Amino acid sequence: MQTWSHVAVARRQHPPAQRLRGAEHAGSLLNALAVFDFDGTITRGDSLVDFVRRVAPRARLYMCMPRVAFRALAFAAGRRDRAAFKEDVLTSLFAGWRAGDFDRAAEGYAAAYLPRLVRPAALDRLRWHRAQGHRVVIATASLEAYVRPWARRHGIGEVLGTRLEVDASGRLTGRLEGRNCYGAEKVERLRALVGDIERDRMYAYGDSRGDRELLNLAAHRVFRPFRGPQPVSDGTS
Repeated sequence: MQTWSHVAVARRQHPPAQRLRGAEHAGSLLNALAVFDFDGTITRGDSLVDFVRRVAPRARLYMCMPRVAFRALAFAAGRRDRAAFKEDVLTSLFAGWRAGDFDRAAEGYAAAYLPRLVRPAALDRLRWHRAQGHRVVIATASLEAYVRPWARRHGIGEVLGTRLEVDASGRLTGRLEGRNCYGAEKVERLRALVGDIERDRMYAYGDSRGDRELLNLAAHRVFRPFRGPQPVSDGTS
């Protein structure tokens, strides 16, 4: 299935594929911090597209497709930034929803459909970090509304994601609450959450240029992990 990101970003090059940069040799570090991107790192592909396909009302989705396609072309041509394009899509599909109804739909999606997208090796690595007593954080441009309940089911309580604005009547506006959690925003929000970051005690996992700043924080970083038949080594073998 072709996604918005495939359509809109096909012509853009990703950073060089530095598949392993120390994380495979790091072993277990005391008091370590492990930060994971979500889409494309923990999951196979774009979870937002899958979420929209399964949750947005079918009639509204079909009605909005021409507008979304036009905005995607504008984004691909550089005339619309990433956050504005995301707001265009979310406003078209979810503006006016009651926040409680949206949260319930997001939780249902996280339980029923999101597990199908998760890479088994990524889940193994998350579990390994938790078993070592590491602090695990997910930092993602995906919607926090469905990433957080998925993470909670796997014992991860700290999620930095993109949030949707709710108006005074308790309905979604479709606009983002704050910034899109992408690129430098991931680092800013991570620092706000954890305070000072010790480079030598940080693991980071990401798959796109939106993770570049995050990966650069960590001495133990992996770009585009969990794609082969073997999970990333814990460094003990």
